[in-house]
Amino acid sequence: MSEQQAKGSIGGATGAAPGRADEPEDLALEAPTLGSADELLDAHAGDALDPMRHSAAHVMAEAVLQLFPDAKLGIGPAIRDGFYYDFALPRPLTPDDLAAIEERMRASVAADHPFVRSELDPDEGRAFFVGRGQPFKVEILDDLRTAAAAAGQPEPIVSTYRHGDFIDLCRGPHVASTGRIGPFRLLAVAGAYWRGDEHRPMLQRIYGTVWETQEELDRFLWRREEARRRDHRRLGVQLDLFSFHDVSPGSAFWHPKGQRLWRTLEAAMRELQERRGYQEVSTPILVSKKLWEQSGHWGHYAENMFRLQIEDQDYSLKPMNCPESTIIYRSRVRSYRDLPLRLSEYGHLHRNERTGVLHGLTRVRHFVQDDAHVYVRPDQIGSEIEALLGEVTESYSWFGLEPRFTFGTRPDKALGDPALWERAETLIREALERSGVQYRVKPGDGAFYAPKIDIQIEDALGREWQTATIQVDLVMLPERFDLTYIDEHGEAQRPIAIHRAIYGSLERFIGVLTEHFAGAFPFWCAPVQAVVVPIASRHNDAAAELAALLRSGAIRVEVDDSDNRMQNKIRLAQEQKVPYMLVLGDREVEGRTVAVRTRAGVQEPPVGWDVLRQRLVEEAAARRP
Repeated sequence: MSEQQAKGSIGGATGAAPGRADEPEDLALEAPTLGSADELLDAHAGDALDPMRHSAAHVMAEAVLQLFPDAKLGIGPAIRDGFYYDFALPRPLTPDDLAAIEERMRASVAADHPFVRSELDPDEGRAFFVGRGQPFKVEILDDLRTAAAAAGQPEPIVSTYRHGDFIDLCRGPHVASTGRIGPFRLLAVAGAYWRGDEHRPMLQRIYGTVWETQEELDRFLWRREEARRRDHRRLGVQLDLFSFHDVSPGSAFWHPKGQRLWRTLEAAMRELQERRGYQEVSTPILVSKKLWEQSGHWGHYAENMFRLQIEDQDYSLKPMNCPESTIIYRSRVRSYRDLPLRLSEYGHLHRNERTGVLHGLTRVRHFVQDDAHVYVRPDQIGSEIEALLGEVTESYSWFGLEPRFTFGTRPDKALGDPALWERAETLIREALERSGVQYRVKPGDGAFYAPKIDIQIEDALGREWQTATIQVDLVMLPERFDLTYIDEHGEAQRPIAIHRAIYGSLERFIGVLTEHFAGAFPFWCAPVQAVVVPIASRHNDAAAELAALLRSGAIRVEVDDSDNRMQNKIRLAQEQKVPYMLVLGDREVEGRTVAVRTRAGVQEPPVGWDVLRQRLVEEAAARRP
C-alpha cells in the first residue's frame, strides 16, 4: 500500500465497467470489472507502463474537453496494452473526431506540462467537481464518503492531478510531465454503461494505446491488425466451421467441418483418457435446485444459472458437472481398492452470461467441457496431480503449445474449514514441486470450494489464454455430499475429489486454436486433410478411387470435381487452408501416382497412392503440430 493509500486519499477513477461486444477484442477484454467505488480508483493493469498509460488517458480527457466543453467525464484507467476514458458527449464521435483529439493530445505532450498532485478536504473536493459540472466524479466522491462512514473510518482526503488547465479526480501515479508520454494512437470508440449497469447512462469509451518507443507502438499495431485477420469469428465463416444466430445468442451452430474438428479433438482426448483409466459418464442437463443448494452453487452462483420452474419445483440448466458426479459415486459402496476412480464427462453446460460480454466461441452461454472428477485416497493425491500435469503437457504438445501453471490459493469467500484448505494447498504445492514444472502462486485466486492449478497458454501473437484447470476439493463434493470409501480396516473414510478439465471449454479451446493457427490447423486435426484435384473430367473416376483409398485410412478427404480450372481448384483449397492438394492428370492416373502440393505452396515429387496413404495415416497418428 502506498503512503497516500495509507492516508485514505481518493482520486481519479482507474477501474472500468465492462463494455459492449463491439469493443476492440484485444483491449476490451482486459478492462477490469467494476466493483466498489474504491475499486474504481484502485484497479490497474499491473504493468510498468501503467503510469504513462493513465497519464495519456488524462491528456485524452483534456483534449476531449477542449473539443466538447460540456463533456461529462467518467473514468480513465490504464489497461493491458493501453488506456481508455469514458465520456458523456452531445453526439456520437466519428473517425475525424479521433484525429482531432489526437492532434490536441500531441500539442499537450509537446507542451510538457508537469503533473501536479493536490489534496482537498471532502467538502472542498465535492464542491470543486459540482462547480465544474462533473456529476460522475461527484457520485464517486459521495460513494466513497458513504463507504467510509459505514466502515467507521474518517472521511478520506480528495486528491487531484493537474496538467496545464486540466484537473481530474485521481489517485495516480503519473509520469512527471506530459512530455514523458511516449508514442500513442487512438484506436476505437465503443459504448459502455456507466459503472457497468445497463440501467445507467450509456457513455462513449475511447480506446488508445501508448508505448515507450515508436517501434513498440508499430509492433502493437501490427499485432492488433493480425489479431483481426485471425479473428475466429471471421475464420469460422470463411472456413465453414460454425456460425452464430440470434435465435440462440451465445450458442454456436456447428457446421459439418467444424463438427469434424470438434470430434477429432474429442477423440484424441478420449484416447488419452482410455490410457489413463478414465470411465466416461453422462448426467442430466436439467437439475433440481436441491442439488445446487447442497453443493453451495445456489448461494454462490445462482445469478449465473438459467433457472426455471416445473410443477412448482425449482430447477436449473447445469452450469457445471461437479455435483452430479457424486450421484454416480454414491450409487454403490466404494472400497479403497476402487480408488482412484476417474469419471469423465463431455457435459453440455449453460451459464447466464450477459449479452454484452458474449464473444464468438470465447464467451458463450452454452458450451461443452472435457470434464472429469477423480476421486482419490489422501495417499494418492500427489501422484494423481503429477499424472494430471503430465496429461496437460502431453495434450498441449499435440498443438505445439507450452502450458504455464499458476497455483490459486484460498479466496476470502470460501467454503469449508480453513484447516482443510491448508491441507489441500500443501498437497498441491508438494505435487507441483515433485513434478518439476515452473509455476507462480496467485494468492486468493482459488475457486470458492477448492485451491486450484490453472493452465495458461501463449498464442502466436503472444496473447495469454487460460484453458485447463486442476482443482483439489476436500470440501464441496466430499463433505457436502458425504462421500466415503471403506478402507483396508473396514472403516469409512473421506475421499478427495479432483476437478479437472484439460481443453476446458471445447468452444473456447477451438476459438483459441483457430486464432493461434490462423485457421491452418495441424494436419492431424484439420477438418479436411486433403483435396483431390482432377485436372479434367476424365480424371474424376480416378480421383474418387484415390479418395476412397485415403478414407479407408481414416483420412478426411474431399474431391473437387467441379468445372473450375486446376489453378482455381488449388486456390480454393488454399483459401480453405487444406494441408494437401493432390493433383491427378493423365500421367498420374496411368502410373497410379499423385502430384502433392502443400497449403504453403510447396510442390512435392509425384508419389504412389499406397505410399501416400501410409504417409498420411502415420502423420495423422503422430499428432504433430
